Amino acid sequence: MFTAKTFSFVNLIKNDSVLKLYNNELKQTKDPAKKADIHFKLGNYYSKINKENLAFSNYTKALTIFEKLNLKEKEMDCNLSIFSLLDSQNNIKIEALPYLDKYYKAALYSQKEEKMFIALLNYGNYNFNKTNYRKAQSYYSEALSLSKKTNDSLGIAKINTNLGLLYSGFIKDQDSAKIFFENALKIYPKNNMYERFITYINYANAFEKEHNYKKSIEYLKKAERITPEKHKLNLQKILFSKFSNAFQNLGDFENAFNYYNKYNTARDSINITNQNIEISKIKEQYDNEKLRADNLEIEAQRKQNRNFLIGALFIIFAGSIFIFQQYKNSKRKQQLIKQEKELETQKLTAALKEQELLSIDAMIEGQEKERQRIANDLHDDLGGLMTTIKWHFNTLEERKSPEILEKTNLLLDEAYQKIRSIAHAKNSGVIAKQGLLKAVQNMADTISINNKLQISVIDHGLENQLENSLELTIFRIIQELITNIIKHAQATEVNIHITNHDDSLNIMVEDNGIGFNPSQITKTKKGMGISSIDKRIEHLHGKMTIESEPNKGATVIIDIPI
Repeated sequence: MFTAKTFSFVNLIKNDSVLKLYNNELKQTKDPAKKADIHFKLGNYYSKINKENLAFSNYTKALTIFEKLNLKEKEMDCNLSIFSLLDSQNNIKIEALPYLDKYYKAALYSQKEEKMFIALLNYGNYNFNKTNYRKAQSYYSEALSLSKKTNDSLGIAKINTNLGLLYSGFIKDQDSAKIFFENALKIYPKNNMYERFITYINYANAFEKEHNYKKSIEYLKKAERITPEKHKLNLQKILFSKFSNAFQNLGDFENAFNYYNKYNTARDSINITNQNIEISKIKEQYDNEKLRADNLEIEAQRKQNRNFLIGALFIIFAGSIFIFQQYKNSKRKQQLIKQEKELETQKLTAALKEQELLSIDAMIEGQEKERQRIANDLHDDLGGLMTTIKWHFNTLEERKSPEILEKTNLLLDEAYQKIRSIAHAKNSGVIAKQGLLKAVQNMADTISINNKLQISVIDHGLENQLENSLELTIFRIIQELITNIIKHAQATEVNIHITNHDDSLNIMVEDNGIGFNPSQITKTKKGMGISSIDKRIEHLHGKMTIESEPNKGATVIIDIPI
């Protein structure tokens, strides 16, 4: 068995061999790209053994070469590594963000979702503090959606770990935090030592906040059995500190003292303060060198072009000024004319839109007034007349056959009840009596009777009715969509989902019909049905999305603010 001293000596020999190998390769190669790769590997090597100042030096050397060679992928890797290194140093943490910004811009440009995920995850980590934790939560949520979209199980696990720590530390919901940690541990592979180590410590921290120190020690011991592959001394320092605190709270002062000694040893080994000073010096040198190189390049280019420009400008100076002024005046006039035309077009468009909205309002109001008038006429005029006729027939009961009079009376009763039903139905419209959900369900039941088209209505959160005119407009929209399906889709099944999100209403109508190509439906080329629906939705400040493929049915999704 190795003693502690023997183990350290073996590691020292191993580390020295690695350094000699890299340094020999640097001396022998003349290829700039290969030199940059070696510097990047050295940066990773020094980072793992907690020599952050040397890691930073090699990373910046690699980044300088990669930028000159325009090797974007490797440049991104360097920026991310430098960000991670600086972000781990408390005193210079603020200097890390520009490197992450460069990485994120390059990720967006390349449209590589795995790199976009890494950027969002690191933005969340950077904002993980008492002041910005809500911003961190937003970044984590965006990263989680992206990792689910790409089936990135490791990414999902990392986000669960970070959300667990956020819920434990800032939201103070330890039960939710433990669920996140448990989800992460189920996903992480056994050989992912670093992430499992971090998650165990965070899990133990959640129990510590509940003063359940025995359970906290149980998860700390699970972390102690793991050897993380990077930032070993930093992580061990945290682990030993947690152990010491937990044993102290349990009254086990012997173990508390032992782990406190281990904590001091790890802390002294790291010597973070000196590393921060060294990193700051190297970064300043790097920035100065880069600025100096840029200035030299600009100066050389300027000298190269100066003689040619002086001669050319001397000959054409006077004519150029005149032509430039004329051109500038012409462009200004053209721009003014273009702006005036655009302004007129905008005014005309706004006026037409306003007129269109007023027409829709008038149409809906007129429909309701017409239904109200018909309802009143049926109920007041025809209903009253039928009542009078019934009364007259009753007076003839002694003069005519009782059997005929009874049948006549029954028929009149039936007619009268039908008139009342029609009146109430017309008078209430969709809203007053039954509400939107009931009206849609009745429509679905009526259409589904013939068994050619089965319509299902699924609602979420529609216990209370909405404003009357809003429910009426929404009913007309759904009615128009179903009409289009009956006319064109050749569908046998339709599902209508209506969901109330408090501040918005979501309507989704999906069918299993023949489908179509949504790109053929444009603002200038719409069927009467779609055009009418679009105008109603625009009037409600809503949004409609149509998803369909030939032979795969169609789905219409509508979001309307309440």
